Amino acid sequence: MKNVMSNKTVIALYVLPALLLILVLVYVPIVLTGYYGLMDWDGIGKMKFIGLENYIDLLKDKMFWSSTYHSFQLAIFSTISLLLYLVISLVLASKIKGSDLLRKIYLIPMLLSSVAIAQLWLKIFDPNNGMINSLLEMMGVENAPVWLADPNVVLYAIFIPIIWQYAGFYIIIYYAALKNVPEELVEAARIDGANPVQIAYKIKLPLIAGVFKVTIVLAIVGSLKYFDLIWVMTGGGPNGASEVMASYMYSEAFKSYNFGYGSAIGFALLVICLIMTWFIRKLTAANDNNNQF
Repeated sequence: MKNVMSNKTVIALYVLPALLLILVLVYVPIVLTGYYGLMDWDGIGKMKFIGLENYIDLLKDKMFWSSTYHSFQLAIFSTISLLLYLVISLVLASKIKGSDLLRKIYLIPMLLSSVAIAQLWLKIFDPNNGMINSLLEMMGVENAPVWLADPNVVLYAIFIPIIWQYAGFYIIIYYAALKNVPEELVEAARIDGANPVQIAYKIKLPLIAGVFKVTIVLAIVGSLKYFDLIWVMTGGGPNGASEVMASYMYSEAFKSYNFGYGSAIGFALLVICLIMTWFIRKLTAANDNNNQF
């Protein structure tokens, strides 16, 4: 077996299928997206090469920058919500009564499609018969918000189902990491008189810092690419108040039949995600060098 695995030809044959799959499904579409961004094309007819015109127009497009701002708002909010998921995971990992049931409850949104979740929350946010406004009316609140039709509120309203949708995903990641913390360290800290907060901050969190940093990358990059739930709930409206980069790309490419410009938006989104990933890795690497959590 050692002779086989030391043979470079055999190793190449094992790696080749996966490499070809990644090449076809990832790198070729990336190159084609950048290429289509150089074209004036409706997605059906003949393509016309226009060079960097789409990318130059992109830099002047106020809606693109507005959608980028909304995507970064979502990324910031998603990153902050990781702290909530982490606290819940710390509580669940502390062996409280009913923790197994709570873990299953938090996993329920992961079993639903984004479309189903969007339809559910559309009913909850309904201004006339929705659960939220009904509760506000019972509490004596007059003129309850029209959640998904108010440009000043809609983006924050959408954050709520997104938090609910991904709670189980991140909680399970943190819970699994916390269960791998050596129990001997925790018991030694308890014997020394450390309280649960001190144990969490001084022992558990430093030991799962690597996992936390990975989830930051997942949350930020995932938020910048987020599309489906927002599109089903608002379509980017009202008046672009909930438009994010991915929904703007879809709207330009498949609703306005401006496939070249939509491809330019998609390629710009890729570049932004790569830059953010690089920045986060550099930032977390600097923290590692300073021995900070």
